[in-house]
Amino acid sequence: MRRRALIFGGAATLGCFAAIWPAQARTQQQQTWRVGVLVPGFLTGPTGDLIEVFRQELHGLGYIEGKNLHIDRRAAEGNNERLPDLANELVALGPDVIVAVATPAIAAAQRATSSIAIVMTPAIDPIGSGFVKSFSHPGGNITGLANMYGDSITKIFDVLQSILPNAKKIAVLMSSNATHPGQVVISRDAAKVLDLSIVPIMAATPADLDRAFRDITNERCDAVFVLADSIRPSIVAFATAARIPDIYQISEFVEAGGLASYGPRLSAMWKRSAQYVVRIFKGVAPAELPVEQPTKFDLVINLKTAKSLGLALPATLLARADEVIE
Repeated sequence: MRRRALIFGGAATLGCFAAIWPAQARTQQQQTWRVGVLVPGFLTGPTGDLIEVFRQELHGLGYIEGKNLHIDRRAAEGNNERLPDLANELVALGPDVIVAVATPAIAAAQRATSSIAIVMTPAIDPIGSGFVKSFSHPGGNITGLANMYGDSITKIFDVLQSILPNAKKIAVLMSSNATHPGQVVISRDAAKVLDLSIVPIMAATPADLDRAFRDITNERCDAVFVLADSIRPSIVAFATAARIPDIYQISEFVEAGGLASYGPRLSAMWKRSAQYVVRIFKGVAPAELPVEQPTKFDLVINLKTAKSLGLALPATLLARADEVIE
């Protein structure tokens, strides 16, 4: 197994700002800091593991749950329509910071408060979504991480063609995430260059996945590309049952049995978001904390899954992989 570190780059480091966040930043002598975590998916499985990464990073920075830190967790369990109510629940608890995971949760938190600091963990298009004014100067109560998933789609289709050189039709699995229509357009353009066609498949909630994979099978798609979203672990099980090659932008799916992924490491983003939270605890204004973008994208391949699908992967592709799961 091979791993390389994910490095984030921004206009400046978090420590370079002296601007103070006067509304919510209390003195360091306060007894307990409160963080709200809002996720579109589930609190168990891979997302639960990522929240633990976040909690451990805070612990290492001196903020210990049950001692001087309280974390309130809310999850929509794949039903994005629940996010506004969950965001309002968190706001009512009076957190110092809200950590919002993925665009639907960030949008819900933005609607719920303009005074509590929000840390994006992460967002696909923070400027286009109206979360920040610019990466270098967010300008409001929202800052955090951009994942640049749109920039990785062309590379993902290159990987798909390397795995399946005879493929012609690729399913693109969407949810109700507002960024997905734009990602489908990028996917169609990337596929066209390689003489591939795409079939957009909507599964708005986890309950729609069974029907979505029947549609993928009926369309005789050669593979499925799952757009980045809240982690729905059952997608891997459906792909396995359908015996269809599956590729993702999130490596946790591959660790759970998916075929391949290409994108930045979520664990690194969660660690970085904890560092944002601490800077806000210490009084730095989110308006002056630059949004960071990943500069390292990892190719992860599950060789066991490839073998179960009868796929002989090119040695050149395996050599390029940052991690090969055997």
